[in-house]
Amino acid sequence: MVLPGTSDSPDLAIAPDDLRQLADHDASPRTLPGRAGPLAALDTGGDGPSGTVLMVAGYTGSKEDFAPLLAPLAAAGYRVVAIDQRGQYESPGPDDPAAYSVAELAADVVDVAHLLRGETGTPHLLGHSFGGLVTRAAVLADPGAFRSLTLLGSGPARLEGARAALLEHLGPLLEQGGVELVHATLEQLAMTDERAQVVPEATRAFYARRFLANTAAGLRGMADAMTSEPDRVAELAATGIPVLVAHGAADDAWMPAAQAEMARRLGARHEVIAGAIHSPAVENPPRTLEVLTTFWSSVQTSEPSDDAR
Repeated sequence: MVLPGTSDSPDLAIAPDDLRQLADHDASPRTLPGRAGPLAALDTGGDGPSGTVLMVAGYTGSKEDFAPLLAPLAAAGYRVVAIDQRGQYESPGPDDPAAYSVAELAADVVDVAHLLRGETGTPHLLGHSFGGLVTRAAVLADPGAFRSLTLLGSGPARLEGARAALLEHLGPLLEQGGVELVHATLEQLAMTDERAQVVPEATRAFYARRFLANTAAGLRGMADAMTSEPDRVAELAATGIPVLVAHGAADDAWMPAAQAEMARRLGARHEVIAGAIHSPAVENPPRTLEVLTTFWSSVQTSEPSDDAR
């Protein structure tokens, strides 16, 4: 979720002049079929000899949140497809907030996974923040559609704390003035955030363009979904799918202790990414890359049997 931070400002691994979501990559834009309309994607292409990876962004995020990882993963032999969920940035979406439930969004992810499986094999799945709740639901709906699941800066259940309170505050603004008023309010909040002030101007312009492209129904529906999701950790553990729980050392959405406890309950690999807060892929790309590739290479490389699909 890309919202103003609420924690102290630890030193980030990223350089102050790094363009973050505008990092260079060779991935090509692609449009994928979704149940409610087309889904915009970035696709590194290739045969993916090391595996195929499907990445799902969080609330107000987009496929570009994985930009710093795309070229390194492609060089390591992975084919990566990162998507905008319905209603996010370049993916259109319905005007009904009910169309943005976790179950509805997860159905899109399952469909994309089946498409990728027919192209280069069963994908590893990664969900960032709210995308973690969505990808978990996708695995629960169809465990055989995925080789593994990575929960990056996500939690066991609904979002709570300062970020949830911010979403509650923004709800009436969305009703009164739409996406534009919410964006203006967040811009004012960002003026008090030291971390926001060191973001390069080109990246800040991208953030504005991306946020304003969100559908109002999507912002409302996803916020409701994110703040009402039940704890489904036991269900996920029962699938037997390999899981990685990874997060920034200073995560200020789902707290690090909550994510560590989730990993324990899952019997999952747990990695803390130093020099990162809530978006390790853009705050410490080298360490995030290492964590991901180590996990994926540890997962059994054979395709799931037909019985498991």
